[in-house]
Amino acid sequence: MGEEFIVVFDLDDTLYLERDFAKSGFDAVGAWFKEEYGIEGLGERCQDLYDAGKTTKVFDQALRSLNFKTDAALIQKLVKVYRLHPPTISLTPDAARYFERSRGRSHAMITDGPVATQRAKIKALGLTPHFEIVICTDAWGVRFRKPHPHAFKTLEKLAVRSAHRLVYVADNPTKDFVTPKGRGWATVQIARLERVHVLQAPDDAHEAHATIETLDVLDECLARMASQLSAQSPTKN
Repeated sequence: MGEEFIVVFDLDDTLYLERDFAKSGFDAVGAWFKEEYGIEGLGERCQDLYDAGKTTKVFDQALRSLNFKTDAALIQKLVKVYRLHPPTISLTPDAARYFERSRGRSHAMITDGPVATQRAKIKALGLTPHFEIVICTDAWGVRFRKPHPHAFKTLEKLAVRSAHRLVYVADNPTKDFVTPKGRGWATVQIARLERVHVLQAPDDAHEAHATIETLDVLDECLARMASQLSAQSPTKN
C-alpha cells in the first residue's frame, strides 16, 4: 500500500485541474472590471484566449479585444485580482478518493507559484488537514522554483524518518523529477488527460520512474516500486 514512502505532492494539475483555477480567476477579473468600469465580458474574453492556448499577455489581448486602452498599472491590478481571489476549485475525484482512504498517512507538498495564491488554493481544496509539511518555493524567491534543489533538501531535513523513502508525485517532466531523482527519491508522474501542459521530458534524467493517469492506482504503483526497491537491496547475513 505504499507505507514505505512519505508521499510528497505537487499541487497544480496534480491534485486539482489548473484550468479550473484559471476559470475562477478570469471570472473574478471580469467581475472586478465590470464593477470598476461598467464593462462586461473581460472574463469571457480571457477564457476564450486561454482555451485557444494563449497563456501570456492574456489580459492585454482581452482588453484590446474590448477596445479598452491598457497600461501597466491596470495590468498589475488585474494580475493581483487573479492571483489573490478566493478560488472556486475542487480536488479531482481521484484525489478526493485518495485522501479519503489515506487518512493517517504522512504527506508533504512542494509547489511553485506565488505563496498567497498557492495557500489560497490549498485552503479552497481543504487540503490543510492532510499535509504535515507544505513548501511554497516562492517564499524564497522565484529562482528557488523547481528544479532548484533547496525545497527538496529542506523537506529531507524536516521529514527525517527511518525506514521511509520519499516519493514525489507531480505532473511536469521538464522540471519536477530531475532533482528528486538525483537525490535518491522515487518519482511518479501523474499525466492527467485534462492537464494544461502536455510536456515531454528533455532526457532520461527528467523522466519519472513511473507514470499514472489517476491517483486511484497510486497505492498499487508505490507497492510495486517498494517491492522493486526491496529486491534491489543487498541481503544482510
